[in-house]
Formats: sequence, structure tokens, C-alpha cells
Amino acid sequence: MNTDAVKLLQGRYCNSLTQYSRFVTREVNIGDVPMGGNNPIRIQSMTTTDTMDTMGTVEQSIRMVDAGCEYVRITAPSIKEAKNLAEIKKQLRARGYNVPLVADIHFTPNAAEVAARIVEKVRVNPGNYADKKKFDQIDYTDLEYQGELERIYQKFAPLVNICKEYGTAMRIGTNHGSLSDRIMSRYGDTPQGMVESAMEFMRMCETLNYYNLVISMKSSNPQVMVQAYRLLVETMVAEGMNYPLHLGVTEAGDGEDGRIKSAVGIGTLLEDGLGDTVRVSLTEEPEAEAPVAIELVKRYSLREKEVKGERLKAKGNEIITDKNLLPFTFHLSPQTHSPYEYKKRHTYEANAFIGGHMVPRVVLDLSKKNLKDPGIMADAGYIYSPLLDKYNMAEQSVDFVYLADELPSFNLPGNLKQLYNYQTWLKLADKTLCHPLFTLKEYIAATNKTSALNLVKLFPEDIDSEDFGSLPFDNSLVFVLETNALHGMADQRGFFFKMEELGLDVPVIVKRSYEFGVMSIESEHENSALKTQNLQLFAATDLGALLVDGFGDGIWIDAPGVDTKVITSTAFGILQATRSRISKTEYISCPSCGRTLFDLMITTQMIRSRTSHLKGLKIGIMGCIVNGPGEMADADYGYVGSGTDKITLYRGKEAVKKNISAANALDELIGIIKDDGNWVEQE
Repeated sequence: MNTDAVKLLQGRYCNSLTQYSRFVTREVNIGDVPMGGNNPIRIQSMTTTDTMDTMGTVEQSIRMVDAGCEYVRITAPSIKEAKNLAEIKKQLRARGYNVPLVADIHFTPNAAEVAARIVEKVRVNPGNYADKKKFDQIDYTDLEYQGELERIYQKFAPLVNICKEYGTAMRIGTNHGSLSDRIMSRYGDTPQGMVESAMEFMRMCETLNYYNLVISMKSSNPQVMVQAYRLLVETMVAEGMNYPLHLGVTEAGDGEDGRIKSAVGIGTLLEDGLGDTVRVSLTEEPEAEAPVAIELVKRYSLREKEVKGERLKAKGNEIITDKNLLPFTFHLSPQTHSPYEYKKRHTYEANAFIGGHMVPRVVLDLSKKNLKDPGIMADAGYIYSPLLDKYNMAEQSVDFVYLADELPSFNLPGNLKQLYNYQTWLKLADKTLCHPLFTLKEYIAATNKTSALNLVKLFPEDIDSEDFGSLPFDNSLVFVLETNALHGMADQRGFFFKMEELGLDVPVIVKRSYEFGVMSIESEHENSALKTQNLQLFAATDLGALLVDGFGDGIWIDAPGVDTKVITSTAFGILQATRSRISKTEYISCPSCGRTLFDLMITTQMIRSRTSHLKGLKIGIMGCIVNGPGEMADADYGYVGSGTDKITLYRGKEAVKKNISAANALDELIGIIKDDGNWVEQE
């Protein structure tokens, strides 16, 4: 068995792969709101005001706390802002707000040392705190590398000693896009490089007997972020550490995209039981972030209580173990996917349509819709023209529609596959593009099947059943995997492990069902908005967590009470966020902070309005030059504030037009895209 399989088998990056169990970390004191240990998962956000605007920052901080923030982070790019944190803190305390403050430091050790005497926590980025990103040296000998570490230690130690003296906590926050040239030279732009960047500083802290640490591994790519956090935990455990984790996806964007992208990264790790504090980075007002984070985290607070309750449902009060709670047992094969790198599960290609190298397919349930009106197909991404009596496909057009036992009275698009329950499918006169959905028992007993695609719905526990052992396998078979488990993602993940153990390469469509019920909100509009948001968050977590590990050849979201168009958009948004299937332009947009040099929300919408048709392009929109180029590391193009009314435009990581007027910047960006041959006109 290979090393990665052993690591997974032992669950070294989390307590359990098939049952929710929170990874217990060291408790860290941050003011009077401790983090880690048995404390709740904490909620935080960051101000967007100029730190020198004392009252503006105070008022915004109050709105953030009222929205649910338990920590407030404020940028301190220089000594003057660091000193002004004292006045901000004084004004907040005078208003009765004792929220712990976090100073965000990037390049300036002196500012960190000032701030550490004032606030409850400082955040430093090991990629640019005392380290360098000049890339003037590509290769380091072991002696040179060690010499750089000793130089960094001399600059970093004073801050650690101040934190010890004042009882100040520290977050060592690695960003994927801002690794130093020294780390890049040895590890490259990889999760391993991110982890080692933080571990170097953590080891220095422990050498100085300082342990009041919180660690983060942020990236705008949820896949990279998940791999880095998992590797961090595995590395920490190997070195006897268990520091609390701050979870966040950088530059997630706004609206639906920001929520889905955040949930894929943060939710995947929460599912693994990892994470002690959460910040959802949206290009919106900071007080809009906390409610989203609260909804993400709430599931795990409830789940932890329910899991503990299940453990007591034995004889009397005898506590049963996690092993007794597993839905089924499994053993990992040497071919098991590594949790630290992406590898799509190998499957055969059924009907040259699903599985193999095909992108994941999307299934949409239209069985409850008015099947006399072809206009309903717009929700599935097919726009009907009555005048021409034909359909136009949108960028996000589903691949299957499930019609259960209902027959449409109009012609469906000629390239759209239809799913019917088996008994109804048998009665169809014309079975072109129509495929049966079987129960497990129906499929075993059936004598009339299609040679194209036969879909069989089952639950993870079915894989250990006698019926499953009787399945006739051929390359027309596709599984539709459902779950009723409390910890549904892990339940379904265990099924994929078992499939690998058995050497089965059947394509799998992952189905998740959500019943939101009646929410305690008077406004129908607000109720609908919350259902929409929670569907985005929960489905992105449950399905995204499998997709980032390469599991799943299709997704099927069932959510009665949620608009069908929203379900379609959410499904494609999840595939986009996991880099599984690209169907639209991706915007890597920062959440703004006190360094931001223009209105990010307005600018993002302006850029989106003119470029949203450029399917597959990634455009970074960054408020300032301090972190922008690094944090949009994998963008194709970048729009970065470089001064008052000044913008620098990037092609990849290269600045191609510097300090141009903001009034002309978008036209200039479009010009660069056109010059590269990546522009298409809107239809």
C-alpha cells in the first residue's frame, strides 16, 4: 500500500473519513473570546474602511459585530495605521463593544510590533514578512537556505517576544499567491510550499516558547486551499502540533459565485472536522459576510450535538465508538486518491456521454413543472422561440432532465437526454434519448434494458448488500448515488472508497436532496433569498467536497421549494468552483480593505457587465498592489489598483500596462484580451 493510502487509512488529516468528528486543536486566547479546543467555530470579517478614518472604522466594526462577527480584522500597512488602532479600540470600548481586534500586517515588521502592543491578535504573512519576493535568486544551496531562515528569525523574534509579553495571539497566514522566492525555489507554487512557509514560522515560535498561534492556508482556488490545509494538519500532527485553523477562500467574489466558491473550500474542510474560525471573503460590505459564515458553520454545531446524541443511543448510557456508527466498513486500496493532490477517479465512458474524460453531467428534475409549456425549458438552459419553434442553448444547459412518470406534450431539445422511472420508460413508444432510472432490485430483475444508458439509484450501504453482489455489470451502467445520512458527504465518500477497493469503474452521478421547510422570516422575499443562499452553501459543500477529490461524474440537486433556475445555476456554479466544468467567466475579486484604491463592488459589476460572456477566462479584480498580484495568482488577466485613480493591468503574473487612468482601464483591459485572441463579441 502506498504512503498516501496509508495516510488516508489512518485518517491523519482528520479524525474520521466516514463520520463527522471535529479535530480538536489547542485552545488559543484572543481577548476574552478563545478559539480552538472545545470552543465553537468562531466567525470573523475584515473592515474595508481607511484605518486612519477612526469613526468610519468604528461604525463599520459595530455593524460587523452586530451581524455576528466575533473578531474584527483591520489593516495596518504602516506604523501610522498601527498606532491608530489604539484610538479605534478606545472608541469601540467606549461604545460597549469589547470585540477582539486583529491587525493585518503584510510587509512591515515595525507596524506589527506596534500593533501587537495594542490589539488582541496580529496576522502576519510568512511570504512577505521579513522574507522577500524579488526573485533575484532562483537556486538556494542548503547553506544559503539556512542562512535566510536565520536572517528571518532575527527579524521575526522581536514580534514574538512582544506577543508573549502582551498576551497577544498571532495568525500565521500563508497565501497561495504570495510565497517567497526562497520557498518557490525549493517547493514551487504548491500546497507543500504553502505548508512549509507556515511551518518555518511555527517552528521559530516554538523555539521561543510561544504557542498562541492560529494558522491559515488561503488560496483563490478551493482545490489548492483544501489540499494545503489537509497537508498542514498531517504535517502538524507529525511534529506534535495541533494549532487552531482559520478557514477562508481568498478573493471569492460576490453574489452566487462568492458563496459557492467559499463553501466549496471552507465547507469541504468543515466536513472533515477541520476549522476553528471562518471568514467568508465576499466583494460586498463586510457585514454581509458574517451571516453567510454563520449559515455555513451552523450545520456543524447541530451535527456535533446530534452525533454525540447518537453515541448515547446504546444500551443504557454505554457510549459507543465512531466505528460502531459507520454506515459500512471499507478498506483503501493502493489506488486510493491522495487527499493532497487532484486526480479524477477512473471510470469507463458510458454511451460516449458520461464518465471517462467527459466533464461532469448535470441532472435537473422537471417532473413537477408544467409539461405543457415549452417555456419551462428556460430553467434548464434551453430558450424556446415560439416564432421559430426551436431551442437555443445557453452556456449553462443541463444534460439530463428527470421527468419521473410524467410525459411532456411538446418536443424537447434534440440533444437533451430524458430520464424516466423504469416502469414508465417501458411504456414509451419512442425511446430516443430516453433512459430508464431503476431501483437496484428492478435492474437485477429487468429483462428489458437499453444498450445506451441504464441508471440505477442506490445508497452507500447498498454496496454491501446481496443485491449489489448480483448486479450484472456492463458499460451501459451508471449509478445515481443518494444518501439519508446526517453526515451525507462522508457517507457518499465512503462509497467511492469501497468502489475503488472492489475495482469498479462505473460512472456515478451524485444526488443530494434538500428540504428547507418554512423559515422563521416574515418576508416571503427574504425567505426565498435565504433558501437560495443556503442551497448554494450546502450543495457546494456536499457536492464540491467530492468533486475536489475527483469523485463524481455528474451531479443532481433536488430542492423542492427552490426556483428551478437557481438549482441549475447552483449546479454549474459548483462545477465551475471545483474546476470540474467551466461554463462562464470566473472573477477572482478581493473583498476590499483599508488599502483599496477604488470602489470594488461597482468596479467588479462594471467589468462583469462587459466580460461575462468570455467563457473560461479568469479575471482578477484587486483593490491594491500590496497583495493583488499574488492573490490573483492563477488569473488570466488582472485589474489592480496601483494608486489614486490609477490601475495596473496584468496578463497572468506580468504587469503589461502600469498606472493607467481608471477611466480608460477597462477599455485597455479589453484591448489586451482582444490582442491575445481571447475576445468574442456578445451575441
